[in-house]
Amino acid sequence: MKEAILYLQDGTSFRGRTLKETGETAGEAVFNTAMTGYQEVLTDPSYTGQIVVMTYPLIGNYGVNAEDVESDNIHVKGFVVKEFCRRPSNWRAQKSLTEYLNDNKIIAIEGVDTRALTRHLRIGGAMKALISTEDFDPKSLQRKIDAMPSMEGMDFVKDVSTAKKYVWKHQGTRRYKIAAIDCGIKFNILRILAGLGCEVYVFPATATPKEIMSIKPDGVFLSNGPGDPAVVTYVIKTVQELLGKAPIFGICLGNQILGLALGGKTYKLKFGHHGANHPVKDFEGNRIAVTSQNHGFCVDIKSLNLDEVEVIHVNLNDKSVEGIRHKKFPAFSIQYHPEAAPGPHDAKYLFNQFIDMIDQHKNAQTH
Repeated sequence: MKEAILYLQDGTSFRGRTLKETGETAGEAVFNTAMTGYQEVLTDPSYTGQIVVMTYPLIGNYGVNAEDVESDNIHVKGFVVKEFCRRPSNWRAQKSLTEYLNDNKIIAIEGVDTRALTRHLRIGGAMKALISTEDFDPKSLQRKIDAMPSMEGMDFVKDVSTAKKYVWKHQGTRRYKIAAIDCGIKFNILRILAGLGCEVYVFPATATPKEIMSIKPDGVFLSNGPGDPAVVTYVIKTVQELLGKAPIFGICLGNQILGLALGGKTYKLKFGHHGANHPVKDFEGNRIAVTSQNHGFCVDIKSLNLDEVEVIHVNLNDKSVEGIRHKKFPAFSIQYHPEAAPGPHDAKYLFNQFIDMIDQHKNAQTH
């Protein structure tokens, strides 16, 4: 193990020790409050460009396995914990978390007071950061940080989207054909849709409306993903053209994309919502769900035309928009992650609402 420094753009630094991988890595530092689900966090494409700090002090106690990944790769730029568990105890474990990080050449550090770091990020906001095992000079590190681009204005979607269309097979009898626009889609979304009898055609984010509609989908899904939604203009324009042609359901970045397609605006949250314990009020069902979240941007409620769009879910911590629905077209979206992975399953019912919307749209077309 080698000494390392985590240097933040405001000049604050924290010392720790690396695992096997050394060198330098840079990204936006954010904290995640989930106690479990570290493998899902690491492989969530929405974390592209970010250094993730886990607030829970001991990470890795149940190891990792091939089944719990949310994509084919680790996407975080760096990983920061208080202490790694090197000897996992779980019947599903295939290797330790430290072996997994080393095998994937991820710069990860431990020995950091992650709760102090979390408080600092909560007060100061998510900020640019750099982990180094080679450079400990504050002036040099600050120059490198200053040269880094901000998360605002960054389009990471093209980096994580599929290069070509593929099909995720349904389970049991095929009931629906879904076109999913891949901005960084999580596998558990596909698993849940498949379990509901959906054959999902996953399209690159750059797919045209004509290409998407060529399969005659029963519904269109807008996936989660990383970066600033406002600069993903090619997806926004596609969604604008698809409105009214097929039922639309969006999650996370998909919610922001739908909001922008409907004429709204987005803004960057101070420190984002990253974790598995965020309370959300569902106005339509008059219920409260504890939800899994991972986003740094949000739809601005003041920018929406409330004659056409209604807010259907709201965050109970900061009152930010967590779900919208169009009043005329069959289209709705959710800011958090009803598929969880990691997190509670309180909001899984929203996938059934998507299926119900497809059925209602089909019935309306036949009458």
